[in-house]
Amino acid sequence: MTWTALLVLAGGTYLLRLAPLLLHDRFELSPRTVRVVELAAVALLVALAATGTWFEGDRFAGWARPAGVAVAALAVWRKVPFVLVVVLAAGTTAGLRLLGVA
Repeated sequence: MTWTALLVLAGGTYLLRLAPLLLHDRFELSPRTVRVVELAAVALLVALAATGTWFEGDRFAGWARPAGVAVAALAVWRKVPFVLVVVLAAGTTAGLRLLGVA
């Protein structure tokens, strides 16, 4: 990557993060628009989590990873502390891989 491209990307990122701070008083979004943006953000996060759970590159990741994510989801639903959620998910995935479940 050239220095020019790096500086352009850095400047663009800075301006995108600065824009809401400078423009928030200049216009107001309708409640419907705000709701759509919120739902779009949730949909993107769910899609990212789903693809990260089920796929590694363009191939199926195996059953150990989805099992770890399922254990983590169950632990979050049961309101387990976050550190323990991570340990349970990693332990489940590692344990299944140790047993030969890919």
